[in-house]
Amino acid sequence: MSQPPVINIGICGLGTVGQGVWKHITRSRTKLESRLGARLVLKRASVRDLRKKRSVRVGASRLTDDALAVATDPKIQVVCELIGGTTLAKELTLAALRLGKTVISANKALVCDHGPEIFAAARKHGGHYFFEASVAGGIPIIKALREGLVANRFTRIYGILNGTCNYILTRMEREGLPYSAIIQEAKALGYAEADESLDVDGWDTAHKASILAYLAHGTWVSTKRMVVEGITQLSPEDIQFAREAGYAIKLLAVIDRDLATDELAVRVAPTLLPRTNVIANVNEVYNGISVAGDVVGETIYIGRGAGQDATASAVISDIVDAVALLIRGNAPLPEPVEHRCPLTPPERVTGSYYVRMDVRDAPGVLAKIAGVMAQAKVSIANVRQRPAAAVDTATLIITTHASNEKAIRAALARLRRLPVVLREPLLLRIASFPA
Repeated sequence: MSQPPVINIGICGLGTVGQGVWKHITRSRTKLESRLGARLVLKRASVRDLRKKRSVRVGASRLTDDALAVATDPKIQVVCELIGGTTLAKELTLAALRLGKTVISANKALVCDHGPEIFAAARKHGGHYFFEASVAGGIPIIKALREGLVANRFTRIYGILNGTCNYILTRMEREGLPYSAIIQEAKALGYAEADESLDVDGWDTAHKASILAYLAHGTWVSTKRMVVEGITQLSPEDIQFAREAGYAIKLLAVIDRDLATDELAVRVAPTLLPRTNVIANVNEVYNGISVAGDVVGETIYIGRGAGQDATASAVISDIVDAVALLIRGNAPLPEPVEHRCPLTPPERVTGSYYVRMDVRDAPGVLAKIAGVMAQAKVSIANVRQRPAAAVDTATLIITTHASNEKAIRAALARLRRLPVVLREPLLLRIASFPA
């Protein structure tokens, strides 16, 4: 009786996710091996500090502080890149692919910044690159786009792709606390990094939106060409308005494609989402993604978007696919066909808007602001005025009728120049997505 093939796995980076992968493969090895008809061997792992204690037991002979040595080890067929960043991660990814290996990654920044080069290296040298864990943790959104929904052209993809921001917004709504109070607790609980800017300024979500845009439309959209806004300027007043008006505020990635013009718009911004919308009710550290296809209609995916176990689940799913490919010779899933969709010009990105600003509480102020909005051809739908903290100041909350990005940006630029406007206005989009 022939022995089952042996697949050696190397893990570059035995941090939170790496330890989760090691733990769950060890725990589920018998089931996985029976399903695959192959032996899975956790051959080596790289760490930054060999003396550090970890939650999983790994023999000293299998540990190294040289990640590149793991990636290029001739005995290892599957390399898991879980170190993060885009410098060493890129180097070891390309080194492994040039040797014809399979690389599995949870690194959204690497895919976003260097995806074309990585995919080209995999094609040229016969290697393979899997990255399910890079976008939405345990939610298999990449498999959904590449497999389950392959018959569709996608008109809109939108959703919550960052659990840290969603946790903060959920707490702000539930408890009426300001952002500054909650971010400190989020750090203490491990939901936010010591430097939280990548999450709360929207860049983590933007990296993921770039990957989804490529998978859905074959077009790489640099984060520099997106609207990217974060949640740090949101106040309890904004949360209160949303609640009273029947909305929730969520940091959304939105990818819209006009199938008639082929234009593509990608943005990341805090958005007022009607409470009747499913995604508006996705709370805490969960992610939620809506995908609208021209054949299937709308499908929705909800689950943990980060954390050790959720991300490890996606990495192990990729390992299983990689092993099946290696031992059965299955062709990997084809990459999206490169297609350069033109970006939608700002005047054709339409919607309604919410603007909050602190102003002098004096006669004629509202008339001046209304005049600025009219000059920019932005129609005001509603105005609310509330006392501000400082004497002789007020907070104005304005919502608009349907307008466009070019017009609202022009209006904001003019508002900033008004002496009666005391600080930077806050702009939020008001979504009109179907429930």
